[in-house]
Amino acid sequence: MSSDNNQTLTTRQGHPVSDNQNVRTVGSRGPTTLENYPFIEKITHFDRERIPERVVHARGAGAHGVFEAYGKVGDEPIAKYTRAKLFQEAGKQTPLFVRFSTVVHGGHSPETLRDPRGFAVKFYTEDGNWDLVGNNLKIFFIRDPLKFPDMVHSFKPDPVNNLNDPERMFDFLSLTPEATHMVTFLFSPWGIPANYRQMQGSGVNTYKWVNSEGVGVLVKYHWEPLKQGIKNLLQKDAEKIQATHTEHATQDLYDAIERGDYPEWELCVQIMSDDEHPELDFDPLDPTKLWPPEQFPFLKVGKMTLNRNPQNYFNEVEQSAFGTGVLVDGLDFSDDKMLQGRTLSYSDTQRYRVGANYLQLPINAPKTHVATNQRDGQMEYKVDLAPGQNPHVNYEPSSLGGLKEAPKAGKDHEPHYDASLVRQRIERTNDFGQAGDTYRAFEDWERDELIENLVGALKVCKPDIRERMIGYFTQADADYGRRVAEGLKHADAQGGSGSADEAQASQYAKDNARGTDGY
Repeated sequence: MSSDNNQTLTTRQGHPVSDNQNVRTVGSRGPTTLENYPFIEKITHFDRERIPERVVHARGAGAHGVFEAYGKVGDEPIAKYTRAKLFQEAGKQTPLFVRFSTVVHGGHSPETLRDPRGFAVKFYTEDGNWDLVGNNLKIFFIRDPLKFPDMVHSFKPDPVNNLNDPERMFDFLSLTPEATHMVTFLFSPWGIPANYRQMQGSGVNTYKWVNSEGVGVLVKYHWEPLKQGIKNLLQKDAEKIQATHTEHATQDLYDAIERGDYPEWELCVQIMSDDEHPELDFDPLDPTKLWPPEQFPFLKVGKMTLNRNPQNYFNEVEQSAFGTGVLVDGLDFSDDKMLQGRTLSYSDTQRYRVGANYLQLPINAPKTHVATNQRDGQMEYKVDLAPGQNPHVNYEPSSLGGLKEAPKAGKDHEPHYDASLVRQRIERTNDFGQAGDTYRAFEDWERDELIENLVGALKVCKPDIRERMIGYFTQADADYGRRVAEGLKHADAQGGSGSADEAQASQYAKDNARGTDGY
């Protein structure tokens, strides 16, 4: 085909389209006939352009980049702790894709809303994909996955009127004391990062590294911004941005990469021996807790640079699919209950949302050898055959030319368990200690913003919900609880109680709308 014809519009069947302006009709005024194949193909595809939105992390932006390993963890050889190949050699580069997101709100919600931010990284390693799925904040609201659907439901709009209601959220949180630490971060300026480039990332959960001898250690992952730094927004500034732009963070990321100002993050880990650590006043597997950096320092292992924007948002950002169970050899799971629950939920979501063959899409497919005995399913467009594999054999073991097991890369990690099968929470909960530490570590302006934001949300809540939350804040720090209580008393005296900003905005629209006689 000549280059002049390469721009010719066709149907999905490859038929050239000579008239893309008019459907086929009986006369110029119609009716339209049913055999309008180009129209039928076009409109029925249009009807199916959207896949189910993510229940959480629906609003997102993404970029391609590269990870460069340092070959060490801190000053030690990294092989001491993990045999994962992508980390071993200084200067080794691994391509990757990152998707940033907001968590609770829908796909077209403003990027200025108070919300954790997702920070998911897909490494296309020589051993297959590794997904490091986390958030910008280093902790979480809950420690047991059984409560995750309840938590999200309480944060989402009311199922009857579809309105967001802070009373529903704080009803749940006031009965979930371990959330106090996360609430302290979320309602401080840390709850609204300035953009995606200038925020931290964290794996949140505890994972394991495994070396060639099969010895495991506990690890936490942290992404620390390099040249771009960390910046957060006050509520009033976020509202000013939202008044004129609801996609500022997506634009900021895209524009920075387009002009060659590539954002960079350093990957750091904290390492802890794989045991219960009775010397700590919390369980190291508890995702509502931080590991004290003075005891478990941040150790640098590599650098990520984002240097290429997606060519198509839907193909690469919306259809990108991440899961906490996507690990390569040398990386492993800890017994963190939330991690175990996420590992089922995340990949199951992608099978439902994108389809059973979502891993064949280019954005999700490994950039290395793939050969499986999995077959068929909606939208399969190739068979994962190895060179020379007998296509008649889709099972293992086989003596007829089927796939064979890979040799082991090192000794298996075999943690020992000797306990009863129970339904119990962890013993060392310490729900308020770190929340108090965080409150006291904030600067004055951060504490002021925290109190103002909490008062603004809690003033619409029933007295018993307020009292429970004030009780939690007081247990974290006496000044913390006192300031929230005083702020609520002042709001009540000003007539603020029970008068949500959303209701005021609705009334403002009624009072200031301009009438018209129609047309």
